[in-house]
Amino acid sequence: MPDSSAPWTIQRLLEWTASFFLRKGIDSPRLCAELLLAHVLNVPRIKLYTNYQRVVSPKDLAAYRRLVARAAEDEPIAHLTGRAHFFNLEFEVTRDVLIPRPDTETLVENVIQLVRHQSGLESPRVLDLCTGSGCIAAAIAFHVRGAVVVATELKPAAVAVAQRNVQRLDLSQRVLVQQGHLFDAIPAVDRQPFDLIVANPPYIPTAQIPALDRSVRDYEPVEALDGGLDGLSMHRRILSQAPQWLVVGGHIFLEIAFDQGPLALEIAAEHPRLAEARILADHAGRDRVLTAKRIS
Repeated sequence: MPDSSAPWTIQRLLEWTASFFLRKGIDSPRLCAELLLAHVLNVPRIKLYTNYQRVVSPKDLAAYRRLVARAAEDEPIAHLTGRAHFFNLEFEVTRDVLIPRPDTETLVENVIQLVRHQSGLESPRVLDLCTGSGCIAAAIAFHVRGAVVVATELKPAAVAVAQRNVQRLDLSQRVLVQQGHLFDAIPAVDRQPFDLIVANPPYIPTAQIPALDRSVRDYEPVEALDGGLDGLSMHRRILSQAPQWLVVGGHIFLEIAFDQGPLALEIAAEHPRLAEARILADHAGRDRVLTAKRIS
């Protein structure tokens, strides 16, 4: 950021930073500039526009410059601000959890639609595996007022993040975050079958990890990305155990990569207690979620 005798107003900072980020190839450069400046000034983004000519203090300017420099090195904006938005809710994120992404909203949207259109699901019991930040569990509980959710997560540091998100959203009475591996983490006192099982497991093939964008490869937890040889190792584990944890007629929803639909359907077909397997597309028309129903 060049020195200048002209004052650094909010408007000037945003314009300069958006241009700088554009040259650096950062996605959504103007939005990134706004998120960083709103974070430094501790104001909602809309306040930037109602205070366009406000001169930023030297202290805030120095803090902002440091964040801009880190963003230019591909450090995710969500890590720099400690916040990410998912399904119109704000979540705390750290380097211990995967940053919530719009693609995953496809899963939540379809769960909500199922609950709203299928009788008997007014108060569903939901199991969220690999919960990470807790964004899926919290979004379902927030938008389905009768839902009770058990969310499991292997990594203790991620469990702590998810628990803080659940508490901040005032969902602690209906969302229980448990530490442990997949189904093993289900509390002994609550081992009844679920109406719905949901998960965003790791699904990047191991060989593809080194080729990921630096912002993902170097900053996000590899255990939340690496899905094994073909990317679907965790999906196989989940599908093999899911029938015993679903009520008859219960549904499972698993996020997948855009090119994994055919293989995901083959894996689901290996389990005779699961039927009606199909692939749900995201808003860009790409394969995004595998869903199936327990029939026996």
